Amino acid sequence: MINNIIQQIAIMAPPFLLAITFHEFCHGYVAWRLGDPTAKNAGRLTMNPLKHLDPLGVLAFIIMRIGWAKPVPVNATYFRNPVKDMMWVAVAGPVANLALALGSAVAMKLLVMTEPFVPNIVLIPLYNMVAVSIWFNLVLCIFNLLPIPPLDGSRILAHFLPLRSAMLFYRLEPFGFIILLLLFYLGIIPKLIMPLTSFAHNLITG
Repeated sequence: MINNIIQQIAIMAPPFLLAITFHEFCHGYVAWRLGDPTAKNAGRLTMNPLKHLDPLGVLAFIIMRIGWAKPVPVNATYFRNPVKDMMWVAVAGPVANLALALGSAVAMKLLVMTEPFVPNIVLIPLYNMVAVSIWFNLVLCIFNLLPIPPLDGSRILAHFLPLRSAMLFYRLEPFGFIILLLLFYLGIIPKLIMPLTSFAHNLITG
């Protein structure tokens, strides 16, 4: 049993680290391109996963096989249009995960093509790793698009709200984690994201 757990973590850890690292890097990169040097000055504009790991998120990954990274710091006062530019920063994270999912789907098809030439002891772990990468990145993409502060979807929604409504909406952010826990406990979030994830997974893997 312990060996199985170790094998599972060994298969899942690389896609997990790549997914959360690229997600946060893209947030920071887009913010930097829009004039905010906060992430760069904090050393977060990097693909080094150690700079992005959150201890609680890593613990959750080990126990529940799902986790998260430290959010990249963003200072909207550097932006010319704070609400619009925050939307682009928010979009960058889910788009990064969608790109990784699509890239992983291509890698899966290439692995299938190399099956006659690659020993199973190499092929099967790589195939499983790529399969995990597709699923995990799709989950991360769709989950972050939920319009619940502080998820990326809330920043995207705020762009389309009148300014007064957007400011009131942002006031929910301190309670966002509690709202998410409650929605998870009630089973609402899995019911929302799992069908969408399955549909997207079938779509890109054929």
